[in-house]
Amino acid sequence: MEPRNKTRILEFLLLGFSQDSEHELMLFGLFLSMYLVTLLGNVLLILAVSSDSHLHTPMYFFLSNLSLADICFTSTTIPKLLVNIQTQSKSITYASCITQMYFFMLFGTMDSFLLTVMAYDRFVAICHPLHYSAIMNPHLCDLLVLVCWFISLICSLIQSLLTLRLSFCTNWVIKHFYCELAQALTLACSDTLVNYILLYMVTGLLGFIPFSGILFSYTRIVSSILRTPLTDGKYKAFSTCGSHLSVVCLFYGTGLCVYLSSNATSSWKGMVASVMYTVVTPMLNPFIYSLRNRDIKRALQRILNGRLLEKTKVTTRRGEIRARWELGGRNCQSVLYKCTNMPK
Repeated sequence: MEPRNKTRILEFLLLGFSQDSEHELMLFGLFLSMYLVTLLGNVLLILAVSSDSHLHTPMYFFLSNLSLADICFTSTTIPKLLVNIQTQSKSITYASCITQMYFFMLFGTMDSFLLTVMAYDRFVAICHPLHYSAIMNPHLCDLLVLVCWFISLICSLIQSLLTLRLSFCTNWVIKHFYCELAQALTLACSDTLVNYILLYMVTGLLGFIPFSGILFSYTRIVSSILRTPLTDGKYKAFSTCGSHLSVVCLFYGTGLCVYLSSNATSSWKGMVASVMYTVVTPMLNPFIYSLRNRDIKRALQRILNGRLLEKTKVTTRRGEIRARWELGGRNCQSVLYKCTNMPK
């Protein structure tokens, strides 16, 4: 039996962005506003897609799943950050840290795969328009989303379980605003070779394979568009891909900036880049997809107009009831007056 004299860690310390209390109020307001905008924008997008039958297509089905993953992705880090700023405490329990790692990897991987699936959907729509309905049938769409969830769950679970076997002896300070796996591995006092091998393998495969799929899809899309003789057809094809391509560049650009740089995860620039793909990208996704999309705009207008119309009906109904009540009261007073003034 190997002697066990290692101390079991109870909590980590998240240094975050600022150790100066003067900036904490500004950071709290900034992250709270971004988080609320992210929640509101993605929830409205999900409601628009689910409530409008015209949007029950594969593209919008994947988009609503992306919005759900973005909500969960942001919710794994920002609420804890806000609580730490508000309470002026930088601690996070060991169990909470491992849980945050798991869900962060889960929803981050899910975002990556959903962007790949959406690129494949655009490839089929533009390169094989006559067979689009047959290829992208509801069964295939459900299967693609389930496969994305399954791979994300398995990869995140394996890395989290391997992290649980590590021991942390003295240094418990994570130089980040959330429990980032690469940062946590540098604090371990036990052998982390297997963890690093798996980390690089998973990061490479889950980064390279989806990105290669997106690159292949857009290579074929651009080739097909250039062969289109009509200018209007080219513009329409580019407009359907522009929103998705913007999100892909923002997500992968900032993500690669973090994970390909050796010192990125422990530097201020690394944390800013992490904010870009963990907070800013999920916040901008609803705006990117809705500002240039007439169908989303119409669905959102129907939702807002429906709520306003419902409030108007309720207000009108209350006014009618009140008017009838007042009219009935005046009639009762009139009858009572006539009864009391009748000649005896």
